[in-house]
Amino acid sequence: MDTTPTSVADGGSALSGAGRDVVSLRLPAAGAYLSVLRTATASLASRLDFTIDDIEDLRIAVDEACAMLLVQAVPGAELTCDFELTGDALAVAVTVPTLDGEEPSRDTFAWTVLTALVGEVDSAVDADRRVTLSLRKRREPSA
Repeated sequence: MDTTPTSVADGGSALSGAGRDVVSLRLPAAGAYLSVLRTATASLASRLDFTIDDIEDLRIAVDEACAMLLVQAVPGAELTCDFELTGDALAVAVTVPTLDGEEPSRDTFAWTVLTALVGEVDSAVDADRRVTLSLRKRREPSA
């Protein structure tokens, strides 16, 4: 399991708190490891000064996105989760190699929950049947 945080910018140069930060986690595609992603999600969202309610929404959304993907994951595969932090948003992309290469259905209760929790949800499949669920939650402006 590689949980080394990385910080990248255009051109691959390291950042020191400006621009965009990307943190990538790779772990076994198994439910037993989802607590690692929930904890990382909460920690990164708190860095962006999300409210406690928004942090909990993000934790639930990442957990739900992973659950949707794990049911079709190749046995023994790795799940990759990329977190991109910008000034006012946290984007999360969860990717796993799948058996069927099918995107999750957008007309399910789970998809509706994801959309309600984070606002922006999308999915994609690449040529190698890796399915990615992308989530983006924006921080509410300060009062």
